[in-house]
Amino acid sequence: MGGYVHRSVMLEEVVAALGPRPGGRYLDATLGGGGHAEAILEASSPSGWLYGMDRDEVAVAAAGERLARFAGRFELRQGSFAELGDWIAAGSCDGVLFDLGVSSPQLDWAERGFSFQQDGPLDMRMDRRQRLTAADLVNEASRDELARIFLGLGEEHEAKRLARAIDGERLKQRFETTRQLASLIERVKPRRGARVHPATKVFQALRMAVNDELGALRAGLAAALEAVKPGGRIAVITFHSVEDRVVKEFGKVQAREYDYAGEVDVPELRRPRAARLRWVERKALVAGVAELADNPRSRSARLRVMERLI
Repeated sequence: MGGYVHRSVMLEEVVAALGPRPGGRYLDATLGGGGHAEAILEASSPSGWLYGMDRDEVAVAAAGERLARFAGRFELRQGSFAELGDWIAAGSCDGVLFDLGVSSPQLDWAERGFSFQQDGPLDMRMDRRQRLTAADLVNEASRDELARIFLGLGEEHEAKRLARAIDGERLKQRFETTRQLASLIERVKPRRGARVHPATKVFQALRMAVNDELGALRAGLAAALEAVKPGGRIAVITFHSVEDRVVKEFGKVQAREYDYAGEVDVPELRRPRAARLRWVERKALVAGVAELADNPRSRSARLRVMERLI
C-alpha cells in the first residue's frame, strides 16, 4: 500500500494552543500520520506523555514508526472517540486534540474508496473492522434516507434529485465503484465549468454517514471533557461547516452557567451551574499565509480551542 504520508495542518497553532510541557499528558485522538503527535512529544520533552488513537489501523502503524524515537513516552491504540472514556482516566490529561475528516493517504489510495478521483470499491470505512460500507448505504438505504444524508451531512442542495437518480439506477445494476457513482452524479448534475466536482458533497456525506462521524465527534468531545483536568485544553480542527457547528454547539453548552430540561430553553426554568469550559479564542483560528501557499488542504481548516474550568 506504500508509505503513509500525511501533512498535518496548523501544526504551530496546535502546539501553541495546547502548550505541551515536560511532565504533561496529552491525547491525539486522530493520529493520522503522527505529525501532530510528534510535535507534541517534541515540545513536551523529555518527560511528556502522549496517548494516540485512530480508527484506521494503517495510520496507527505509521504513527508508531514515526514516533519510534520517543519510545517509552507514548501509547497508541486503534479505536473510536466513543472508546476514549474506557482508556483515558478522568482528569488525567493536560490537552486533547481532534483533527477531523479524512487523511490524504485515505484519499490517495483507490482501494479505500474515499475519493472519486480514482476508481475503487465504494468502501469509505475508516475502521475496516466494521461491516457497513458506502456501497451498502448507496444500494440499500431508502431514497428518502439518502436525500437526508446528502443534505444533512453534505449540504447538497440537489439531494432529492440525486437520491432519486441513484434509486432508479440501482434497480438496473448495483453500485460497486466510486467512478460508477461519480459518473451518475455528473450526468444528473453537470459540472459546467465549476471548480468543485459535483460529486464532492455526496462523497463527503456518504463518508460521514458510513463512519458515523458526527455521532463519534459528539461522544469524543464529551469524553475529552472528562479526560482533561481543570486548566487542560481541547483543540479541534474541522474542515467543513457541518462538523464545525457540532464543536461550536458543544462549546456553547459547556461555557454557559445553567442547564435546562427538554429541548426549549425557557429562562424561568433554567438551573444555575458553574461553566465547565471557556473559549480560549472566540473565533476559530485559520492557517497562516505561508501554510496556505504550501498546503492547499489547510485552506478550509478551522481550529477551535476550549479550556476546562472545573
